[in-house]
Amino acid sequence: MLRPGQIPAQRKAAFPPSVDEGTNLLILGSLPGDASIRQGEYYAHRGNAFWSLIGDVLGEDLRGLPYAMRLKRLRERGVGLWDVIESADREGSLDSAIRGAELRDLSTFVARLPLLRVIAFNGKAAAFHGRRQIGAASGLALIDLPSSSGAYASMSREKKAEAWRHLRNWMDEMGDFA
Repeated sequence: MLRPGQIPAQRKAAFPPSVDEGTNLLILGSLPGDASIRQGEYYAHRGNAFWSLIGDVLGEDLRGLPYAMRLKRLRERGVGLWDVIESADREGSLDSAIRGAELRDLSTFVARLPLLRVIAFNGKAAAFHGRRQIGAASGLALIDLPSSSGAYASMSREKKAEAWRHLRNWMDEMGDFA
């Protein structure tokens, strides 16, 4: 039942993947927030630290680049983006408000990425849904990262950056962090 002034949840859909045959690290979020959906860009909300965090991992400033160039730079470095949820009902942008989630077929998807070695989950909701779909038998390294969302304020940006920097170790191992 809706409270006075409350807008009913709307069905929201995710974006296509940003990957190619050279993807060896796949970062999976849950479902784009309203600002991202409006702009048609992954992690578009100004309070989301994703582009700063991944830029820090890669050693380059991605925030200053146009969106298409950001995606291109990620692909050049072997990094892909996608979400674990295809669509869901959600009022606002919080993962806790997701209802009726239609999940992606991640097992089939990751099997089509021949160089994929690591999947990093951006936040708890992505890890919860993604790990259930992929499972430990995939042979892939699965890494849970703190959410880059500004709504996840119980961890400082510096603590988030410290956790995200662990991706450098995997990139060094894969030979793509040069």
